[in-house]
This record gives sequence, structure tokens and C-alpha cells, in this order.
Amino acid sequence: MTSPTDAPDKPAAAADTLRGGPRRGRVRKGLGRGVPLPLLVPALLGLAFLVLPLIALLVRTPWHSLPDQLTSPEVWQALKLSLLCATAATAVSLVIGVPLAWLLARVEFPGRGLVRALVTLPLVLPPVVGGVALLMALGRNGIVGQWLDAWFGITLPFTTTGVVIAEAFVAMPFLVISVEGTLRAADPRYEEAAATLGASRFTAFRRVTLPLIAPGIAAGAVLAWARALGEFGATITFAGNFPGRTQTMPLAVYLALQSDPEAAIALSLVLLAVSVAVLAGLRDRWMTAS
Repeated sequence: MTSPTDAPDKPAAAADTLRGGPRRGRVRKGLGRGVPLPLLVPALLGLAFLVLPLIALLVRTPWHSLPDQLTSPEVWQALKLSLLCATAATAVSLVIGVPLAWLLARVEFPGRGLVRALVTLPLVLPPVVGGVALLMALGRNGIVGQWLDAWFGITLPFTTTGVVIAEAFVAMPFLVISVEGTLRAADPRYEEAAATLGASRFTAFRRVTLPLIAPGIAAGAVLAWARALGEFGATITFAGNFPGRTQTMPLAVYLALQSDPEAAIALSLVLLAVSVAVLAGLRDRWMTAS
């Protein structure tokens, strides 16, 4: 005779059935399953391909002479100019990039998809091509630069201002993409509520939208700053490589690699540290977004 304690728990069994079977037959996700060898081997090769050069850079770093390398006048000059130009390029990107991101996210107009594609084009455009395009537009014989030179005596190529322009050109799309994504995720009803209370559209943007999207703006600004700091191709094409005036850290690395490899490694290590710091600072935002 079966005792009440031996009888199957029908509600529990039904619940297990609804969940996909008895609990004892279930396997936790990711446990108890072998990784297919055709996937594991390429994955490990991909990891090694990405990590090995960074490890080699750390192994070959002249740690004993690193302080002297980083405090040498040439390295410090390039570092100071890089920080100054990257910060200025980020400021330019903020001033014109945030309104552009708002336009793409909040305003419906014909050809918006084309405009978005053109805005993000510098992300995939070869930097040297970007530098040539800047020369054709803002050079002394460019379609805009010739008038700047003739009317105001302003020459942008091969100047520190040219470095800022080249860096902003390649870095601003990172800011626009980040801010536009944050704007699309933000609830527009807050702006509509502000409008019903009599606020103009610009006031609603300034008092309501900006505080809502501040984390996205900060993340985009950090990405733009890091991209500007590491810019090489457009800078050397549009601004040249003049120590103290246009020679930023990536250009100094390229030049030092030919004559002083230890200095090149030291500068590369600084850029690597900045990149790691940026990724660490944005990790929480990416994890939250995922």
C-alpha cells in the first residue's frame, strides 16, 4: 500500500512539465555541455591573435629606462600636444555633434538615412583618405580653404588647428552614434510633457533631455577623446609631422620607431594604458546596455 508521502506531488510534477520536464533532468545553461572543437580552436586562435601583440609590447618594454623615456623633452612635447588637441577635438565634437545626434534621433526629414550614413562614414573611411578630403576642402586651394585664406588670411593645414580639425573629423562619429542611441532609448514623453507646460523645444532639450542623456554624452565624449588621441592617418596627411606644432603621440611613435625604438615602445605603452582606461571606464555602461 502506498503511503501519502510516497504519492507523487502532482502540482510539482505539473509545474516541472510546464517548465520543460522534471527538474532532475534539466541541465544548467553552459554546464555539462562540451565545447565543439571546430569552434574552440578558432576562438583560441582569435584570442591569441588579438592578445599576443599586446603581450609582446609589455614584454619588450624597457621598464628600467621607462621613466627617462617618458620625461624626455620630445616625448613630453608630443604627449602634451596630443592631450591638448584631443581635448579640443572632443570639445568641438560636443558642440556640433550633440545637436546633430538630436537631429538624427528626434526629427523626421527626407534623406535622414543618407545623412546618418554620411555622418558615420569616417568610421570606415581610411584615415589617409579623410586627410586628403580635408585638404581638398580646407587646404589653401580647397573649395572652402581658398576663401578662408583670401578673406581672413586663415591657413589650416600643417598647423595645430589642423590637428584638431583632423582629429574631430574622425572622432565625432563615435560621439554622434553614442548620443543618438541614448536619445532613441530615452522616453520622449518627458519632452512632450515639458512642451505642454509651455517650454520651448530648446528649453525642453536643455532642461529635460540633456540631463536624461548625460551618461550617453559622457560615454561618447570619452570614446571620441580616445579616438582623437590615437589618430594618425588624417593628422599626418592634413597637418603634417612638425615637432612641437603638429607631432602628436602616434606620429612621434612612427618617427621614433625608425631611430629610437625604446622611445616608440614607451609612447605606445602610454597609448595602450589610455585605451585600457577608456575600456574600463565604459565597461559598466556596456554591461548595463547588454
